[in-house]
Amino acid sequence: MGSESHQLHMFFFPFMAPGHMIPMIDMAKLFAIRGCKSTLIATPHDEPTFLKSIAKAKDSGFDIDVVIVTLPLKEVGLPEDSDNLNKVTTVEMRKQFMRAIMMLDQQLELLIEKLAPDCLVSDMFLPWTTEIAAKWGIPRLVFHGTSAFSISGTECVRIYEPHKKVSHDSEPFIIPNFPGEITMSRMQLPDFYREETEFTKFFNEVKESEKTSFGVVMNSFYELEPAYADHYRTFLGRRSWFVGPLSLCNKESEDKAHRGNQASIDQHECLKWLDSKQPNSVIYICFGSMANFNAAQLHEIAVGLEASNQQFIWVVKKDPNVEEGKEEWLPDGYESRIRNKGLIIRGWAPQVLILDHEAIGGFVTHCGWNSTLEAITAGVPMVTWPVAAEQFFNENFVTQVLKIGVKIGVKQWVRLFGDSVKSERVKEAVKRVLVGEEAEEMRRRAKALAEMAREAVEERGSSWSDLGALLQELGQQRLALNKKI
Repeated sequence: MGSESHQLHMFFFPFMAPGHMIPMIDMAKLFAIRGCKSTLIATPHDEPTFLKSIAKAKDSGFDIDVVIVTLPLKEVGLPEDSDNLNKVTTVEMRKQFMRAIMMLDQQLELLIEKLAPDCLVSDMFLPWTTEIAAKWGIPRLVFHGTSAFSISGTECVRIYEPHKKVSHDSEPFIIPNFPGEITMSRMQLPDFYREETEFTKFFNEVKESEKTSFGVVMNSFYELEPAYADHYRTFLGRRSWFVGPLSLCNKESEDKAHRGNQASIDQHECLKWLDSKQPNSVIYICFGSMANFNAAQLHEIAVGLEASNQQFIWVVKKDPNVEEGKEEWLPDGYESRIRNKGLIIRGWAPQVLILDHEAIGGFVTHCGWNSTLEAITAGVPMVTWPVAAEQFFNENFVTQVLKIGVKIGVKQWVRLFGDSVKSERVKEAVKRVLVGEEAEEMRRRAKALAEMAREAVEERGSSWSDLGALLQELGQQRLALNKKI
């Protein structure tokens, strides 16, 4: 990066939700490793998590830090502890939460004035930051936290509205002007696509702000989705840099274990359990930080896992009001019966650490992009169980394009609670991804993609080079601005 005076100072402003914060913390680390000064913006509640995640990079001498903004929760009528999306439980609270975030504009301006960053990388859900960056004469990069496939696919659906030309919700349509003849149905689209809501208007603002920003930085790598990277750049005309998989900036087990919240299980205990298993013999089940399942659905998963006769690690959201072992979804005597076969983690799991273990042979996932990409990076095939957001697009990418997954068969996009699936389907899908020729074939493809992912981030790989090109362009941008001043 040249001498100290030429060091680029990058601001990273994530949306307050674990799936958005974790990859942006990784990105800030990656930029710092490449010679930038990285400053992350966090709330007081999330600051300890951020500091824990960057401690090793900081101790190694990289220039990375955290600054604070405070959400005006009281002003919008939210309780003081609602400072992260995973604590927001109703649609009304979600609207209040988004209002509180939009009120951070003055705090952001004060930070820019005080710390003088050269560039602002902010989440797609902060479209108002484009104007603030422009006001202060710095470029804004948008971070979507998903793939070019999903961004381009949702954009083609938004522009051409194929879902309005079908006669009923479950009738399939092909996404127009989009590579690969990808089929979807209206039921699989977000609710704000199917009917005009307040969020439709907001989402359109997000898309407009993307067009006027400096460009988009992607947690993906070119070799994973070349047709869709090209489509996004040429057909949709968006400047973009593919710098992922971001999780690969965490080289040590300790770094992998410290991503996100405090794990509910000791990492060594977890690894010891996995060490005792054969390669590719364990299925990992986790639905991310936002998806919820009711007791009846958890019961079906429990029964299906036991019936599959496969070994498993299952991450279940912890209910603070229920004592362990007394949960109504657990079949009688379940944990003693599965003691040698299964491990239930209640709460947060060190996911990358688990997926990277050779014992893991498959992953039942909600298809959030972080989880999907982490599975690809670990070379693990998937059972896809999308719930909300762009997860049905990610499912199609995994099953129709990459061919490294099988669908559990959910049909309906829902905002918070998953579509119900019977235990028989859970049993079949788990066995299909772990055992037999089809499983072997998917695993072979997944391992080849994992190899490509590692090559992409290594020196002179595609992601390494894309990041270098972006840093060079930002450096030139700054020189041009300095000359004007």
